[in-house]
Amino acid sequence: MAGLLGRLGRFSYRRRSLVAALWLLALAGAVLLAVRSEGPVNTRATMPGIESQQAFDLIAERFPGAAADGASATIVFVAPPGQTLASAGSAGAVDAALAALAGGPQVSRVVPPSVSGGSVSADGTTGFASVSYDVPSSEVTEESRAALAAAVERARGAGLTAEMSGSALKTGTRMSAMELAGVAIAAVVLLMTFGSMVAAGLPLLTAIIGVAVSFLGVWAAAGPLGMAITSGMLALMLGLAVGIDYAMFVVSRFREERPADGHGDAEQAAGRAVGTAGSAVAFAGMTVVIALAGLSVVGIPSLAKMGLAAAGAVVVAVLVALTLVPALLGFAPNRVLARSQRRGGRTSARRAVARPWMRLVLRRPLVFTLAGVALLAAVAVPALSLQLGTPGDASLPGTATQRRAYELRAAAFGPGFNGPLTVVVDARAATNPQAAVATVADGLRTTAGVVSVSKATFNQRGDTAILTAVPSSAPTDERTERLVESLRAARPAVEAAAHVRYEITGTTALDIDMARKTRAALIPYVGIVIGLAVLLLLVVFRSVWVPVKAALGFLLSLFAALGVIVAVFQWGWAAGLLGVEQTGPVLSLMPILLVGIVFGLAMDYEVFLVSRMREAHAAGSPARDAIVTGFGQSAKVVVAAALIMIAVFGGFAAADEPLIKMVGLGLACAVFFDAFVVRLMLVPAVLHLLGERAWWLPRWLDRLLPHVDVEGESPGEPRPEPVHALSAP
Repeated sequence: MAGLLGRLGRFSYRRRSLVAALWLLALAGAVLLAVRSEGPVNTRATMPGIESQQAFDLIAERFPGAAADGASATIVFVAPPGQTLASAGSAGAVDAALAALAGGPQVSRVVPPSVSGGSVSADGTTGFASVSYDVPSSEVTEESRAALAAAVERARGAGLTAEMSGSALKTGTRMSAMELAGVAIAAVVLLMTFGSMVAAGLPLLTAIIGVAVSFLGVWAAAGPLGMAITSGMLALMLGLAVGIDYAMFVVSRFREERPADGHGDAEQAAGRAVGTAGSAVAFAGMTVVIALAGLSVVGIPSLAKMGLAAAGAVVVAVLVALTLVPALLGFAPNRVLARSQRRGGRTSARRAVARPWMRLVLRRPLVFTLAGVALLAAVAVPALSLQLGTPGDASLPGTATQRRAYELRAAAFGPGFNGPLTVVVDARAATNPQAAVATVADGLRTTAGVVSVSKATFNQRGDTAILTAVPSSAPTDERTERLVESLRAARPAVEAAAHVRYEITGTTALDIDMARKTRAALIPYVGIVIGLAVLLLLVVFRSVWVPVKAALGFLLSLFAALGVIVAVFQWGWAAGLLGVEQTGPVLSLMPILLVGIVFGLAMDYEVFLVSRMREAHAAGSPARDAIVTGFGQSAKVVVAAALIMIAVFGGFAAADEPLIKMVGLGLACAVFFDAFVVRLMLVPAVLHLLGERAWWLPRWLDRLLPHVDVEGESPGEPRPEPVHALSAP
């Protein structure tokens, strides 16, 4: 592989104008496709094979035109002090506000507050109106949202307290200044690492071009494939981070391959850089792509789309590093060198940084191993109490109208009114459908934890009904999950007595079912990822212990990152710093998505760091000397790459979208733990303890495994005089 990539690097260097023009054409094509596309859509999360999804499908079948997944809104009204909603002034204000809204665009139905409908509190001071739209939330126009807001303002103007919530209010995710600040931090890190404006700017330029192509490509494909904006944001976040890192590794290796005076054959250096660092980039990118594409087998369509979008961004980042980076190096082969190197010297900054740290770690390898494991295990402790779900309006800032509407309803009706359960009763087999549905309703009312059950709403044929059961606990409360379990456990007896079948759904039940399915898929997926990691690293490093160590390090980084997520979003530690005003469960998709991404990033650092050690060992250095040599050659670049990723991911932790916020923080923490604790402390310490055994591979296994040249043992041209290894401490 190194020979092929070395030839590709030299070709890109020689035909740099052609390669640059092709990438500009790709960018122009992506822009054209994105402009002509409808862009991402806001779709309700679906998950085939769960009961709540099947119930939604049944509603769509038996209640045609009901728009089971149509947008909805709730307006909460509170009468002025000393009045009720039945008072003349308050009643008139509510009627006027809803009358103006009922004739508005896209509105299919407006149900006013009523005592009989259970939408007025016991003291009569608070009530809520339900607004239904005949289009999904992704198609609600700004005009419709403006009409909803105008109705609320009209009620406020009449002296009422009015707030609104619902899917009709959801808008697209927007980038913030903090997300863009990560790029600025990356520029500073690159400048400090390379000591050259050109060398620092080249990875940024190529990463921006690559992420623009991938993000615009996702934008163009989002409409036909039904992708949400989170898919594009994840592709942007991951593509930008790995794009900068991959380009930086190639540029760094190019600088190393140049002679001390900086005037050698730059084309050969480009070939060596792409053949060596490019091989590691290609392999590392492949691991990320496989892990992300593997999310497709989990059975969650939205997660699969996010994984494929992010995988596409990584593929583009790899192609950019292998072709566009050497092409741009050809335009300024000497300007990317540090000033000291251009003057005839060779910088030793990386060794100056690596030497004291390696001397410290290798002097007490067992102490550092135990300390690193203990630190990550302690940070991972909160992950033991991981609770999955879907944070709702309660997790929004207190200034948001949805949050205030949530609190008003909870105070007046109880927390369960913010997450009612929808029961769909199929009474086709019943002799008397209405009596059968009444039996089901009676069974629901007598269940502990159910506050009230609404009147049944039948379809036109009268054989299917919808009931609404209000729990006594909040939507994200564990008691609500236990209530759904008890209702489903009691169902067989009720169905047998009434000759019906019924299913429990609604947003709350859907979130519970999604969390269960995600938990069930998490452990098998982690097993697949670990197995894949061991297999790939066996092929690359021809060692049994290196893959085992890498897999254990990945698990430590993963659970430590999950521990931080639980501590912040579930326990509320330092939540205010991230704009999280209300704690709640961790998003159901978060852990499994984090597994896929962290696996790829962990393998990135493993390959970049250990491949240099393997390269030195393959060249004849003893195992412990190879650790020092490889660490000295790659530590500074790995640290810079980690800082860049932390800056990029940390910027996305300021996003408004809860999933992007959690993923951004989780990835920033995972990269920190993996780079600075696992790879820069545990890896050299453990390899030092293993000695020559670190590279042991049974002969029978060596014959079975294919040979892949990732270290660049045969990149296709003579290699310049190597840099001497640091002396072992």
